[in-house]
Amino acid sequence: MSQFTHFDAAGQAHMVDVGEKSETHRIAKAVGCIRMQPQTLTMIAAGDAKKGDVLGIARIAAIQGAKRTSELIPLCHPIALTKVGVEFEIDQASATIHCSVTAETVGRTGVEMEALTATSVALLTIYDMCKAVDRGMQICEIKLLEKVGGKSGRWTAS
Repeated sequence: MSQFTHFDAAGQAHMVDVGEKSETHRIAKAVGCIRMQPQTLTMIAAGDAKKGDVLGIARIAAIQGAKRTSELIPLCHPIALTKVGVEFEIDQASATIHCSVTAETVGRTGVEMEALTATSVALLTIYDMCKAVDRGMQICEIKLLEKVGGKSGRWTAS
């Protein structure tokens, strides 16, 4: 396992220097889910939530979260995103909404943090919009599925 890159030789936190890295097309895909009461999921799916289109607003929140990742994660580089795709899948049987985010850029550093932040923000937005009827919702299983590009190439979760 290689060493943590966000610490210098003296052990002090620093932003990684990416100035010498090549610009490549980079893609990252992250996923997560939110579990809830079946009635809550029914309201979301039917568009009957008091605050409006829950998934539409969560999609916009995810995109905004990806764009603002460097403002939230202290040592994360601000990057120019070329695409952020957000998909939701409703699983009635388990009363769960699955969220999948794909972030892309052409640059010197990856977009894993943007994809993970976007996923988290989407799920938090669903929670926020529905907490009045279901405070017991559980956000879970947020993880990176895949990253492509850069010196290390492709990585896929096992």
